[in-house]
Amino acid sequence: MCGGNWIREKEEEEEEEEEEAEKSRFIARPCAMGLKIQTNGPQKAQPHAILEKVFTAITKHPDEKRLEGLSKQLDWDVRTIQRWFRQRRNQEKPSTLARFCESMWRFTFYLYIFTYGVRFLKKTTWLWNTKECWYNYPYQPLTVDVHYYYILELSFYLSLLFSQFTDIRRKDFLIMFLHHVATLSLITFSYVNNMARVGTLVMCLHDAADVLIEAAKMANYAKCQKLCNLLFAMFAILFVCSRLGVYPVWILNTTFFESWEIVGPYPSWWVFNLLLILLQLLHSFWSYLIVKTACRAISKGKVGKWNPLHVSKDDRSDIESGSDEDDSPPTNHKHHSSTTTTNGTNKSHGTNGYLTGAPYPDEH
Repeated sequence: MCGGNWIREKEEEEEEEEEEAEKSRFIARPCAMGLKIQTNGPQKAQPHAILEKVFTAITKHPDEKRLEGLSKQLDWDVRTIQRWFRQRRNQEKPSTLARFCESMWRFTFYLYIFTYGVRFLKKTTWLWNTKECWYNYPYQPLTVDVHYYYILELSFYLSLLFSQFTDIRRKDFLIMFLHHVATLSLITFSYVNNMARVGTLVMCLHDAADVLIEAAKMANYAKCQKLCNLLFAMFAILFVCSRLGVYPVWILNTTFFESWEIVGPYPSWWVFNLLLILLQLLHSFWSYLIVKTACRAISKGKVGKWNPLHVSKDDRSDIESGSDEDDSPPTNHKHHSSTTTTNGTNKSHGTNGYLTGAPYPDEH
């Protein structure tokens, strides 16, 4: 009885959270409805106190020995228990609609902050001559525009950092955590040390490619394949060119050489440049993943349609599918199938618009 009550309470909490999320999406949700994006999530697992306790307290991926034990205890066949755990795992992952809303929110922010940054920086002298970042340093006035720019960027990346611990954990959790920490450290450090001029250049450069990847994701969720292909190709080109070309030639050149020439090295100078080098290493790693993803997509496209965001999925919202999936409740008759499967998954089909494949790099 206690287990059943706990399950009902958990379901009520999840429903309340979904209702609150729906109320807050006054723009993204109507847009998703207009694009006919599916509102239903993956099939929910049938409430079961014993399996729920195993899932929450012991393991979400039971091994063969534990499956056999549960099969004997519940008098269910192993495949039915595997299906229950698969559905229960999928139940915690967001639907296509939720993913679209998240991407639209990020797209809106990136578009706004990038537009603001370009409009603000084109009026400054240091955009056209990076040596201006160091003249009269550190006695450079902090304008209202620079302060506003920093507050927005700092708030956004803080939200990304904290949301990592509440969202579904992804395979690149540690890499993304490192990225967010490095970004927040750079923003805070440059602001405290009045390196805001070069800091605005770094932020604006990074926001440019992020707009395109979120737009590509939205096109993918809306099943606009040609638009998704175009946006992903533009993103890949812009990301690699800006992070591996413009960033070292424009940003690292001024922080290493021009600053050394004008103001000379000092303790915080070494820390700031160390963080910038760390960011460059992350750029190289993600550029490798993007190129690898594009090559895999093109290779897949030789025998079908080319869609890089379909053959390469977002691990955060990957839905497991199974060839034995059905809507019927568990049976009480043991039946061990001899069909060879991989954890009950079917690698050629997806569920609710989620397709299987290798992970693709997220926006950074």
